[in-house]
Amino acid sequence: MNKPEALVVAEPVVGSPRPHESAHLHVSGAAPYTDDLPEPAGTLHAALGLSPLAHGRLLDLDVERIRRMPGVVAVLTAADIAGENNCGPLLHDDPILADGELRYAGQPVFAVIATGREQARRAAALAREVVRAEPLPAVLTALEAHAAGQYVLPPMHLTRGEPAAHLAAAPHRLQGAWSLGGQEQFYLEGQISLAVPQEGGEGILVHCSTQHPSEMQQLVAHALGWPAHRVTVQCRRMGGGFGGKESQSALFACVAAVAALKLKRAVKLRLDRDDDFLITGRRHGFDYRWDVGFDDEGRLLAADVELVSNAGHSADLSAPVMARALCHFDNAYWLPHVAMHGYCARTHTQSNTAFRGFGGPQGALAIEMILDGIARRLGLDPAEVRRRNFYAPGQDTTPYGQQVEELHAQALTERLLTSSDYARRRAEIDAFNAENHVFKKGLAFTPVKFGISFNVAHLNQAGALVHVYTDGSVLVNHGGTEMGQGLNTKVAQVVAHELGLPLQAVRCSATDTSKVANTSATAASTGSDLNGKAAQDAARKVKARLAAFAAERFGCAAELVAFEGGSVSGGGQSLPFADLVAAAYLQRVQLWSDGFYATPGLHWDRNRLQGHPFYYYAWGGAVCEALVDTLTGESRITRADLLHDVGASLNPALDIGQIEGGFIQGMGWLTMEELVWHPKTGVLTTHAPSTYKIPTANDCPPELKVELFGVANASETIHRSKAVGEPPLLLGFAALLAIKDACAACGPAHCDPPLRAPATAEAVLDAIDAVR
Repeated sequence: MNKPEALVVAEPVVGSPRPHESAHLHVSGAAPYTDDLPEPAGTLHAALGLSPLAHGRLLDLDVERIRRMPGVVAVLTAADIAGENNCGPLLHDDPILADGELRYAGQPVFAVIATGREQARRAAALAREVVRAEPLPAVLTALEAHAAGQYVLPPMHLTRGEPAAHLAAAPHRLQGAWSLGGQEQFYLEGQISLAVPQEGGEGILVHCSTQHPSEMQQLVAHALGWPAHRVTVQCRRMGGGFGGKESQSALFACVAAVAALKLKRAVKLRLDRDDDFLITGRRHGFDYRWDVGFDDEGRLLAADVELVSNAGHSADLSAPVMARALCHFDNAYWLPHVAMHGYCARTHTQSNTAFRGFGGPQGALAIEMILDGIARRLGLDPAEVRRRNFYAPGQDTTPYGQQVEELHAQALTERLLTSSDYARRRAEIDAFNAENHVFKKGLAFTPVKFGISFNVAHLNQAGALVHVYTDGSVLVNHGGTEMGQGLNTKVAQVVAHELGLPLQAVRCSATDTSKVANTSATAASTGSDLNGKAAQDAARKVKARLAAFAAERFGCAAELVAFEGGSVSGGGQSLPFADLVAAAYLQRVQLWSDGFYATPGLHWDRNRLQGHPFYYYAWGGAVCEALVDTLTGESRITRADLLHDVGASLNPALDIGQIEGGFIQGMGWLTMEELVWHPKTGVLTTHAPSTYKIPTANDCPPELKVELFGVANASETIHRSKAVGEPPLLLGFAALLAIKDACAACGPAHCDPPLRAPATAEAVLDAIDAVR
């Protein structure tokens, strides 16, 4: 029976599980992405000719042969770039098109512009025949580059206390080395840009699938030799980004823009998936060396650790990635004496870049492997060893000098271990393994502490525009980009809440550099934190003007005016919001405003690696159970229990979706996603879905339980929520360690299987053979 209308209580806009604003378009296939936009008449298509060598000296290029191919309109080389031949985001060390030196197999050497996409691709495929180069020695692995002292930037060192002395005095020491593979972003929508010259040749509009429109604007302007105001970049939505479209969209935007300006016609560059793999970088693979000291209880006393990342041929974002890795080595643990050394190795491979977690997962996973090894050495439960090392009152300052103000690890762990029935299942799995020789089970718990903010302070800012129209509807524009994560939905919820409107009264428009300028990338999990606050600021300015106008009309103080349920009330009177807005317009009240937000309290000394780089921390924990076939090495995660801290959730449905997706992506990285380069040619051999395997729906654990921690953020974030984009990826650590636990059941007590990541079937068999 329906309630009387007067008794129906409207669901709050903020904090309710609202669907994604484009969900109906996604499921119906009607959501337009960059490739779906109508092409202007006469649009040309571009394709890139790629270097066949990992390292070489470019001697000659038979441009005329390419031009004779059917449909070819033009061929561009580095000499055709009027401005700066660079698409590097921080250092100017990454050419758009190769100029003199070939740096990796797959590097763009020339661009073909043709009347059709297939014609452009066929002409570009001649690269092997038309590129003449002198081969040079190639360095293909990070350890090889490290041994030779070849880096894209100087090494980083972070030390606290006296690690050498306390290592020497420790009752126990554990030394080890380990390697961790990279990860392809595998966004469903590949890299794509459409450049359209504007009237009189005075400007250019670039539709680009990018997480960083402002950076694309700047790099396109530099390539053209133009000021930024002549370049506009728009992005309505992306079909995934995961960091791969933060800096590395630039090459394609620049090529399309240079070609469009030169030919005075629209030019589209949409990569084939194989070319996308071969050209772009991915998550940095890491190599580790460690020496740690600990006591009989498994408490860490001192650590000396070396982290070597494979940066690829240029710096890209390797510096902040390594800085974040060093700042996340501690994860959830107190390290009284520690020395960390970070090296960004230069290799002749694709330039690696941002990927969900941005170095944080690579840093935190090292300490998890170390603690797991300590627990096995001492014969203790790894979960208990972790708890003994958690940050605690009096032991709550990170190696880089920031105090950990929320100490959620203990309470969250206690709740998760209880809800997942960890102790009982641990005993059952031990009994199962004692009785079964072919199949083995494993169980693992891992925690997460993840710092939220860009670790470059000035990037922590955002702007927004809020327009209230005379019919009471609202349009919002902000500097963040929508890539499926629900950012526009959350921002619309924030604005609707501020103005007391139903969610359907608010809409977010495409990200556009001509509307909100100088924006930061939608990255570092800060999309909702920054843009939500900026939009809230803009909405509050409009609201304040309307409240003052309403107060005059109602004859009451402005602070007594309330905006709720689509109405505005005060002094015992009430008006529909739309009626008040229409009346305010007639009285020339400004109905739009800009908003701005800068995260407070951040500072960072990048030379000393000291400061307060993070506004707050997000916490989480995972318990995973694995089943391993010891004859084939095949493994399966059969159950996962996840408990994650999102503060006071803006939208629980979207947050749970992010947690599920992040966990599966982390699990995929560590268990199946393997990158392989040919050891002689340097060609990436896993450059297509046929050879690079990402998790599918079938790989999801049959039992996947996700719960929100439900504690409001102590920091003053947007409605006391917390970021949710990156931290859940680290929950996938438990999947790797559960497989390792199953491998350990094949060997003697206290054995420590040398399981590498990704834990493919071959890696599992190697680990089992090592302990048998």
